[in-house]
Amino acid sequence: MLISQLEGRSVALWGWGREGHAAYAAIRARLPQQPLTLFCPAGQADSARALGDALLDVQGEPDAAALAAYQVVIKSPGISPYRPEAVAAVAAGSELIGGSSLWFAAQANAAGVLANTVCVTGTKGKSTTTALLAHLLRCAGHRTGLAGNIGLPLLEVLDPQPAPEYWAVELSSYQTGEVARAGVRPAVAIVLNIFPEHLDWHGSEQRYIDDKLALVTAGHPRIAVLNAADPHLQGLQLPHSQVVWFNQPEGWHMLGSVVYRGQQPVFDTATSPLPGAHNRGNLCAVLAAIEAMGLDAVAMAPAVQSFQPLPNRLQWLGQRDGVAWVNDSISTTPHASLAALECFAGQRIALLVGGHDRGLDWQDFARQVQRQPPLEIITMGANGPRIHALLQPVADGRFGLHAASDLAQAVDLARQALGRQGGVVLLSPGAPSFGAYPDYVARGRHFAELAGFDPARISQIPGLGIR
Repeated sequence: MLISQLEGRSVALWGWGREGHAAYAAIRARLPQQPLTLFCPAGQADSARALGDALLDVQGEPDAAALAAYQVVIKSPGISPYRPEAVAAVAAGSELIGGSSLWFAAQANAAGVLANTVCVTGTKGKSTTTALLAHLLRCAGHRTGLAGNIGLPLLEVLDPQPAPEYWAVELSSYQTGEVARAGVRPAVAIVLNIFPEHLDWHGSEQRYIDDKLALVTAGHPRIAVLNAADPHLQGLQLPHSQVVWFNQPEGWHMLGSVVYRGQQPVFDTATSPLPGAHNRGNLCAVLAAIEAMGLDAVAMAPAVQSFQPLPNRLQWLGQRDGVAWVNDSISTTPHASLAALECFAGQRIALLVGGHDRGLDWQDFARQVQRQPPLEIITMGANGPRIHALLQPVADGRFGLHAASDLAQAVDLARQALGRQGGVVLLSPGAPSFGAYPDYVARGRHFAELAGFDPARISQIPGLGIR
């Protein structure tokens, strides 16, 4: 659906975060006389009314009847379409879409293809992968847009002049279905990996997997770049797409720290700024996508050396009194916390875990950390007691275990646990920040402040927008 097709229809916006603001601004700029209704929490209503828009009716949180009164409801990504009121509204005839689908529809060519657009998803590593893709393209002289879930809503870059040669777009599991809803096909889609996450939004592990894979199963990209090492992807059949595999010997893969293209060694990542083995492995996905677009990926690979790592993703904050501080606040699954631990194998680590409880299974985490000494684990947050209870029977003699009520106390306990011998304090919570913080960025900033660093200096994502 194009924004122009909203004219004359009853339209509501649902959500007033940055995505909601972007949708409002994009619609109002193109349809200045279009009446709009905004559904949002009471605490956000005043800022919307302050716009002074006589054609914007600001209301509170909607029920099914309120939503069903509109032909089109443009919802923010964080609002699940599986909520009862959303399901009922759709059954009554309302069309629920995300702002991303409006962008996709506007960018597609006459054949319905998002030309020179690479959409990236995956449970972990997708932000760094998307930013790395944009970085390599720019280093090769190509004007490239970096947007999406990484921190810049797509509708904020709807009509760039001049248009970029390429787009690198990150999509969360909340957004992957928007490509198919827009009726378009990406030129290239990358799926990095799949682990259970966001079960509260999706409702079940299988629905999360299905929604995540919708980018390639329903979006029908011309080329799908898939991780051959991921069990959820290995047997995937995509008859509408050319499939390019990475992490297999015939394609782009890693041997030790070296990136190979088939049998050809291309680049040693040992001194690269990419944090963690999983991110270095995802370089293979980026190079496979670049090659799939007809570019010289072998020649472009060394530009990874000038890549600037993203904040809140295994971010080195600095050292204080023999203690190194690492901010991995974006970690929202136990698998992400385990991947972070691997980066510091052999070092003394105080790991901070816990946050919003989405009911994820921490059993595998409990098994894996028994092989990770020397280690101190500090649990915190809403699911902290549950994680603590799971770890307590296996902790004795294997790792230290401590309980904190919040992040501030967890930082204090980490300092005490490491003591004068020092080590690494690693914030990799394995859980969302909801409840205690508005988002993972705010959590990371607070961690930096508690560690004695300037939070303003660690929050900016480099390269957003078009360059």
